[in-house]
Amino acid sequence: MNKAQLPLVIGLTGGIGSGKSTVAAGFASKGIVQVDADLVARQLVQPGTPALEQITAHFGHDILQSDGQLDRQALRAIVFSQPSAKAWLDALLHPLIRQHMQQQLAAAQSPYVLFIAPLLLENQLESYIDRLLVVDLPEQLQLQRTLSRDGGSEQQVGSIMAAQVSRAQRLSAADDVIDNSGKPEQLTAQIEKLHQRYLQLAQQKRNR
Repeated sequence: MNKAQLPLVIGLTGGIGSGKSTVAAGFASKGIVQVDADLVARQLVQPGTPALEQITAHFGHDILQSDGQLDRQALRAIVFSQPSAKAWLDALLHPLIRQHMQQQLAAAQSPYVLFIAPLLLENQLESYIDRLLVVDLPEQLQLQRTLSRDGGSEQQVGSIMAAQVSRAQRLSAADDVIDNSGKPEQLTAQIEKLHQRYLQLAQQKRNR
């Protein structure tokens, strides 16, 4: 699908613990439609879907929970230990995910649409977006917030952060940056300012 046919698409990304969900909720409160890449991926492997049937046929019923849901931990253990398994799964799911994301973006009825993808840069999804919005905060604060939210160890969180693109890479790719190291009212003000800017840009895109 030609990007020119879509509404203005703002890509939202940031490292683990940066506050993407909080920022997304701020835009949602203004009536902005959101397409969440992770949510699309989960919807595609619900019980009864063709994708889950293919995955089960390939890997066996051990990757299912007793209620028929995908056992993500069991599947993750397989694909991270077997590169060929990961390649097979990616070849199945990535085209489906992209197709569904495009359909949801095209169906959005708000002036612009927020495309939420934690691994937007890592998975080279820039072709879907008009602008990249990065939620940013210092790495030490990112680590603290993730530990207080999810628990776990500093080593675990550090390894997740290391697997993502660096803070410097995200910031260099960004068109817009939200600093989420301050108080809630500072975050709200930044969202409002960007919302007004995006409304202007959306109007410009429609008038082209």
